[in-house]
Amino acid sequence: MSTIQTRTGPQFGLDTFGDVTVDRRGVTQHPATVIRNLVEQAVLADRVGVDAIGIGEHHRDDFAVSAPDVVLAGVATRTERILLGSAVTVLSSDDPIRVFERYSTIDALSHGRAEVQVGRGSFTESFPLFGFDLRDYEVLFEEKLDLFAKLLDGGAVSWEGTTRPPLDGVTVHPATESGHLRTWIGVGGSPESVVRAARHKIPMMLAIIGGPADRFKPFADLYRRALVEFGHAPQPVGVHSPGHIAETDDQAREELWPHFKANRDRIGIERGWGEATRDQFDHDIEHGALYVGSPETVAAKIARTVTLLELDRFDLKYANGPMPHEQLMASIELYGTAVIPQVREILATS
Repeated sequence: MSTIQTRTGPQFGLDTFGDVTVDRRGVTQHPATVIRNLVEQAVLADRVGVDAIGIGEHHRDDFAVSAPDVVLAGVATRTERILLGSAVTVLSSDDPIRVFERYSTIDALSHGRAEVQVGRGSFTESFPLFGFDLRDYEVLFEEKLDLFAKLLDGGAVSWEGTTRPPLDGVTVHPATESGHLRTWIGVGGSPESVVRAARHKIPMMLAIIGGPADRFKPFADLYRRALVEFGHAPQPVGVHSPGHIAETDDQAREELWPHFKANRDRIGIERGWGEATRDQFDHDIEHGALYVGSPETVAAKIARTVTLLELDRFDLKYANGPMPHEQLMASIELYGTAVIPQVREILATS
């Protein structure tokens, strides 16, 4: 029987959106290959001591995963201790009841290791795909989150809103064995989103993908203050940020740069950004939200962020563009075997 290893202090996870990768020759891989490789990445993460893995949801050709829960169910049967979650589930264009049912099923398969991170997501392709109007962006998320929060309390649920028919004493199945489904709210950094997470007394995961971590300290402080004002108990705070690890700082930068640029430039065309430059890339490694370098370099930067924001969880988004599977596996192994132990040592002695 699988068991979850418990540990005091912060947890350290990995996140991926299932970016479509290239092979060593630069040939784009079929999404089926990418998904199978992702399972192997999760198995490796479990083996080398990573605490959690999160898989994102997208519905476009540069990301292979549109159904993270299905992939996580497969991972559940191949792993023993790692927490299994989404990063994120786009709740606005999904059904809160189905989300709960799917993740409570993963929880059963994994002997209690499931968690779900709900959010609005930074991509909107799921809205027209599933028949939702982007003009309803705010109300869809607010109402569906309200319903999902009620489901987390367990038992019969009654609810009424404008986005779906009302519920009157409905019980959702299957129930989790523990009576609880670990849940996070992914937050991009607006005060309104922070307060919403606190109001629903759900742990907050800050997506820090640009700028220095200290810029987000006011949001962590606001969340903790809002919990107190709402009369709720303290809740965990986490951070999700991109990065890559190799044996040396130079190797890590050179491996990541072309794939990071390909990813950012594709998204930049869609959103009106300028091209990614090497100077900006290097600046974000030195001063911003990119955790790139040798194990020693990345561990020191993670430890600073954990200390500054008083984090309960740090998740490294280890896949950033079409980087080959072999390099992703090497980064995961170094994260588990070298970075995480060093971070814990730094935190223990600071």
